[in-house]
Amino acid sequence: MLECFYPKEYLDSTYQIDFEKLYRQGYRGILFDIDNTLVPHGLPADERAMALFRRLKTIGYKVTMLSNNKEPRVKLFCDAVGAPYIYKAGKPNPAKYRQAMKNMGTDEKNTLFVGDQIFTDIWGANKAGIYSVLVKPIHPKEEIQIVLKRYLEKIVLAGYRRHLKKR
Repeated sequence: MLECFYPKEYLDSTYQIDFEKLYRQGYRGILFDIDNTLVPHGLPADERAMALFRRLKTIGYKVTMLSNNKEPRVKLFCDAVGAPYIYKAGKPNPAKYRQAMKNMGTDEKNTLFVGDQIFTDIWGANKAGIYSVLVKPIHPKEEIQIVLKRYLEKIVLAGYRRHLKKR
């Protein structure tokens, strides 16, 4: 019943993902959430984020930021890391995920999504048919509506862990 919310992978941090391995497996495009996935909520790109995007470009990835935030916040981050973006994406609606893949020249089979929220990022990626990676939020400071959703996410994650044990 909750499987539509389950990520393909659940990791502690975006910065521990083995992007080289995923590239060898055939992935060519990456969609990212920004806030609490790459930097704490509302903060500009830091050196760690900029280094990650340089590394991804060296590997050969196409990347796009997919954010429900407004353009000024998204543009600030994306200008710093040199990445295209879609703001006010309406996640979990899969339409903007598909638009981003079209823009990158990738498809469902060779694109992955990295985000920190189950009910927007992961559910949307799953609805779009792409490989979803859930990461733990970078920082506990979040907007109140996200804090409330985190309680529901705990229920989904408990089911996800039981699901993994059955495999």
